[in-house]
Amino acid sequence: MLNIKKTLSLVATVAVLTACGGGGGSGNKSNSGSASSFDPNSYPTYSLSEDNKNDLAFMGNEERLAYNVYTYLYDYHDESITQLQNIANNSERYHIQIVRDLVNKYNITVDDLTILDLGAVASALTEQDSLPSNEYGIKAIQELYDLLIAKGEKSDQDALEVGCMVEVTDINDLNEKIENAEISGAQDLIDGFNILRDGSYNHYWAFDKGLKNMGIDDGCCSLGDDWCHPEYPQNTNM
Repeated sequence: MLNIKKTLSLVATVAVLTACGGGGGSGNKSNSGSASSFDPNSYPTYSLSEDNKNDLAFMGNEERLAYNVYTYLYDYHDESITQLQNIANNSERYHIQIVRDLVNKYNITVDDLTILDLGAVASALTEQDSLPSNEYGIKAIQELYDLLIAKGEKSDQDALEVGCMVEVTDINDLNEKIENAEISGAQDLIDGFNILRDGSYNHYWAFDKGLKNMGIDDGCCSLGDDWCHPEYPQNTNM
């Protein structure tokens, strides 16, 4: 089996290095409405820490990873796994835009960031379609992308399992980013990240259902304790 856990630990390490405090998140749901109605410019302009700016770059990379992985695997498996296309086009694109809108609001440039270690390729500062679909600005996310693609190509079941892995990883990272935003009192970041996390909860259950429809009775939980989260809320407002 691919060493997914090792790569995920690298992603967690990057998140810890850019965090002000420990993980866990607030657990509070967003009151900011759906992704399509989120407007960061309707909020005051807050004083962002270096960690907050790095968090935006990190999540820009990670949300783009989700979009690219799902789009690639949908095409690779002859367009047979509809969850991949639906989530990529109906949600992940909007999640990327939320991060980009926040980046633009605060005029964050590559020079403001210390988290990028593979150049400026995926700083989430340019238009989505102009960025390479398989290149990222953070080494741990680049390695994660490569491993997820290799696993997801094996079978339809593996592709759905990749979906479970991506969404759990997103939720874990967003818990930390939300805590950082709470420390800074940046309500626009808090609400934006909450929309992303609510989306990931819904996506997790979509992949879980896909596996169960395939005959995998335990769904995402069949992957082990790290990926088994019956406590995640279902049907969250996005």
